[in-house]
Amino acid sequence: MLPWKRVFGPVATLLLALTVTVTPAVAATPTAAPAAAAATSSGWNDFSCKPSAAHPRPVVLVHGTLANSVDNWLGLAPYLVNRGYCVFSLDYGQLPGVPLIHGLGPIDASAAQLATYVDRVLAATGVPKADIVGHSQGGMMPRYYLKFLGGAAKVNALVGIAPSNRGTTLLGLTKLLEYVPGAKDLLIEKTPGLTDQIAGSPLLTKLNEGGDTVPGVHYTVISTRYDEIVTPYRSQFLTGPDVRNVLIQDLCAVDVSEHATLGLVDRIAFHEVANALDPARATPTTCASVLG
Repeated sequence: MLPWKRVFGPVATLLLALTVTVTPAVAATPTAAPAAAAATSSGWNDFSCKPSAAHPRPVVLVHGTLANSVDNWLGLAPYLVNRGYCVFSLDYGQLPGVPLIHGLGPIDASAAQLATYVDRVLAATGVPKADIVGHSQGGMMPRYYLKFLGGAAKVNALVGIAPSNRGTTLLGLTKLLEYVPGAKDLLIEKTPGLTDQIAGSPLLTKLNEGGDTVPGVHYTVISTRYDEIVTPYRSQFLTGPDVRNVLIQDLCAVDVSEHATLGLVDRIAFHEVANALDPARATPTTCASVLG
C-alpha cells in the first residue's frame, strides 16, 4: 500500500470521530427496519433458520467501529449463507441521533447488547452455543462478553478479523490527542467506544488482565501486515491455549488487503473464517481461495 494511503485511513478515522462528537444530535431516521429487511432478503438475519447437522451452530457477525450490521457484512454474510450457515448480525454501540454509524458507545455496554442478541439467536435456533465472527472492534468486544458476561458458556468459537485486542495507536496518531486541548476529553464523553480502543485504555487493561482467553472457546485471529487502523498489527494476536493467529500474507503473499478490505471483501480471509468455523472440514487457504 502506498504510504499516503496508510496515513490517510487513520487521519480520516480521527476526523470522522471528532465530527461525530461535535455534530448536534438530531432525530434518528427510521433506518433500522429497512436495513434488517435488506439483510433478511439476502439470506441472513432469518430467525426461522435452523442449523443443519453439517453446520450445527448459528454464526453471529459483529461489525466494527463506525459500521453497522449490514454494510460490514455484504461480503462475508452471503459467503457463509451460501455454505449452509444460519447467519445473524446485530447493531450495537448506537449514539442518540446518529443513524447507520455504530460501535461508538462504551464497549462494556456494547458487550451487554451482544449478550442479549446471542440469547435471542440461541432461543430462535434452539441450540446451546453460537459461533461469533467480528471485524475490528467486533473481534475484540466479544471477548468482554466471554470473560465477564457469561458468554463462554454460550459460544464455541470467536473469530476476529483485524481485531483491536490490545487497542491501537493509529500509527501513533492517538498521541496527538494530548496536544489538542479538550480533544481527548470530548472523545471520552461523546464516543467512548473509540477511546476504549486506544492502546492502554482502562477498558483494555481490564480485558487483558489475567490472560487473553477463557476456557472452552476456540480463538482465531486473522490479520494483515498492511493494517493502518489497528496498529501495530501484531497487537491483534492473542496468546493462550486454543488460539490460532493468522497473518493473511503467510497464506497468500500477494494479498494487499488493509484493515477495512480484510473484513469487507477479502475472500482469502473469508475462506480462513470458514475453516475456523468448521475445522474438521478445513481445506488449505491459498491465493486460489479468492475463487472459492
